[in-house]
Amino acid sequence: MKKILVETSARHIHVTQETLELLCGKDAKLEVKAMLSQPGQFVSFTKLELVGPKKSIAGVSILGPVRKADQVEISFTDARTLGIQAPVRESGDIAGTPGIKIVGPCGEVELKEGVIVAKRHIHMTPKDAVEFGVKNGEIVKVSTGREGRKVIFDDVVIRVREDFALAMHIDTDESNAGMCSGEVYGEIVK
Repeated sequence: MKKILVETSARHIHVTQETLELLCGKDAKLEVKAMLSQPGQFVSFTKLELVGPKKSIAGVSILGPVRKADQVEISFTDARTLGIQAPVRESGDIAGTPGIKIVGPCGEVELKEGVIVAKRHIHMTPKDAVEFGVKNGEIVKVSTGREGRKVIFDDVVIRVREDFALAMHIDTDESNAGMCSGEVYGEIVK
């Protein structure tokens, strides 16, 4: 069976153009620091501070390009640090999630909702889905990790779109559990 690159998705923020301007000034633009594996997606140079009821976390990157809705993706460890109870959700499913204060160089924004722990997932094209024998929305298990810390992740959702590139995304807590830093691959277990 073909292997899947397993990438660690660290805490990050997605913002609308309106929110970006409130935080970083009128006509602010996101500048590319590094491209990500998903086509057109990038880490920007812009870093912000997340302020929760308990503590704050500084230096959180905005991923670009700007989006239609604001969203903050953190780990459960981050949620405990901040003092919020973020649910596990697929990206974009933010209804009823907690909010948070975001502080930028030119202002701050109090999000009413939008903080999630991203559900572990695999991005793939329709061609990849056929090759792996899976479909969009299907839940699978993936075996990965390094010797001495191998893990099987359950509840991994398949996300199929023509503009995706094959990669599995897990958060930093999950990555640490399986020693998944650097170049690590996984395999769907059926």
